Amino acid sequence: MDSPDKNETPETLQVQVQGRIQGVGYRDACIRYAWAQGITGWIRNRVDGSVELMLQGSKGQLADMCRWLRHGIPAARVDKLEVSEVPPPSPRLERFDRLSTL
Repeated sequence: MDSPDKNETPETLQVQVQGRIQGVGYRDACIRYAWAQGITGWIRNRVDGSVELMLQGSKGQLADMCRWLRHGIPAARVDKLEVSEVPPPSPRLERFDRLSTL
């Protein structure tokens, strides 16, 4: 795993996932995958039925996470994945959290 060096500025992405992804365990699976990959950030449901994530890590970690997000878990159906780079400077995120629905 190519985790960023503590002195290196990690890449930051904001991701919006749309489809049948709420109520099927998608967020919990995302959290477990992010932890396993050493990615920091957060995830939350949105009232429109989508899921939003903020991800920080190396380019390789984030590419792997985005590939995983496209397929997710068998109970989910991902219709659309919108990925936006967050330009530096971004505050360093220390863990991966679940936030309240927005």
